[in-house]
Amino acid sequence: MSDPVPAAPSPAPPLVIVDGANVVGSRPDGWWRDRRGAAERLRDRLAGEGLPGRAGPVEIVLVVEGAARGVASVPGVRVESAPGSGDDRIVELAAEHAGRARLVVTADRELRRRVTALGAEVTGPRTVWG
Repeated sequence: MSDPVPAAPSPAPPLVIVDGANVVGSRPDGWWRDRRGAAERLRDRLAGEGLPGRAGPVEIVLVVEGAARGVASVPGVRVESAPGSGDDRIVELAAEHAGRARLVVTADRELRRRVTALGAEVTGPRTVWG
């Protein structure tokens, strides 16, 4: 009698990397007066609603930079404070998770080019705002 074959581990859920500065900056709602607060509101929206139009579980990482550094993570959204350029940190995250489905939320053309070269998909800020 042979041992049963163990089930293959389930693949990791898609990784959604959100360009916080770009997504926050896509709406003229006064975000420039309180960048940290705007990043916290985006984080809370993502934690509460996930990514509209995406069925199934996803892992969400919100990358913040500049005055928004230090925003805390919450259940459902890990916040990464970029030590320098937020774009560079997003590219690093996309590269670190090669072989996994990755979706980057940004409208930044150069960042889009950099992450698609790594095999990531890209969508714009409207995906978050609905």
